[in-house]
Amino acid sequence: MKTVIFYIVLSLFSYSICEAQTQETENSEKIENLQKEKEEIVAEEKEALKEKVEQINYQLENAEISRQEAENLKKEAAKRHALNIENRVAILDNKIALLSRGEEDGDKFEDFWRFDAESSRKEDEDYYARTTSELVIAAGFNNALSDGQSLEDSDFKIGGSRFFEIGWAWNTRVFARSNWLRLKYGVSFQLNGLKAKDNRYFVEDGDLTYLEEFDEQLDKSKFRMDNLVFPVHFEFGPSRRYESYKGVKFDTNELFKIGLGGYAGFNIGERQKLKYEENGDNVKEKLKSDYNTNDFVYGLSGYMGWGGTALYVKYDLNPIFEDPNVELNNFSVGLRFDLD
Repeated sequence: MKTVIFYIVLSLFSYSICEAQTQETENSEKIENLQKEKEEIVAEEKEALKEKVEQINYQLENAEISRQEAENLKKEAAKRHALNIENRVAILDNKIALLSRGEEDGDKFEDFWRFDAESSRKEDEDYYARTTSELVIAAGFNNALSDGQSLEDSDFKIGGSRFFEIGWAWNTRVFARSNWLRLKYGVSFQLNGLKAKDNRYFVEDGDLTYLEEFDEQLDKSKFRMDNLVFPVHFEFGPSRRYESYKGVKFDTNELFKIGLGGYAGFNIGERQKLKYEENGDNVKEKLKSDYNTNDFVYGLSGYMGWGGTALYVKYDLNPIFEDPNVELNNFSVGLRFDLD
């Protein structure tokens, strides 16, 4: 019995020694491969730096950048690739240290780094995407004129008639490596208000819609049209260009810009609010009807400003009311805010 136990213990001991030798051999091979990989990383980063310098020299020769800008870009590229070598080699050194101590977690460490690098790369792609998006808010004065009518002759109060717009816009660079021309497009909700002069309000009579004097003294007479539109603008203007290991980024903050374009969409509702006093009581009326307005709306718009703030103008090419009514075209002037 003792002899059997002795042989079992001896066999297990021999197996352990063989396993240890096998593991040591495998670790040695892995360390050797990692050393070669470190050399490959250095060569790879040097080649990438060489290509970057050639690209910068090409831009300099074609007068796309100044000599000083070229020097700055070369220094930044050299620093970036040196840091890449340092970081990537450090990862392999950590794996070599683990294997040298006989640890078996080298592959797990590599899997973790790959996951982290992939997540970081995805964030970089999103951050430096060619298309970005932003909230758009605009507000200001609104009015409507018929053909040949001046603003002084308008039937609506200049200060009391206002508009408000809120929407979401996407901004796409037309050219991949230049930002001087952008296509801005999206969807917006517009509220256009008109306050009639001379104690009048809108009356709908069959196919006709016209202004008529109210029987009581009006404290408020406001007609509102709500539109859902899809604006498209070509935006021009300078931008600052930044390059880093993440990619290329363009910044238009506090820089001049001009946007020219238009919009088209649908009239989704009209309403009229009246406030007056009758027999000593305050009366508020909310009148809702289609008022013979055009269902399809379209027009021209543009803006000019700095950074995220701009002077904004829009003009409806479609008349507010359908035939046979007088052609009144709505227009607005105000401020526009593009909020990243």
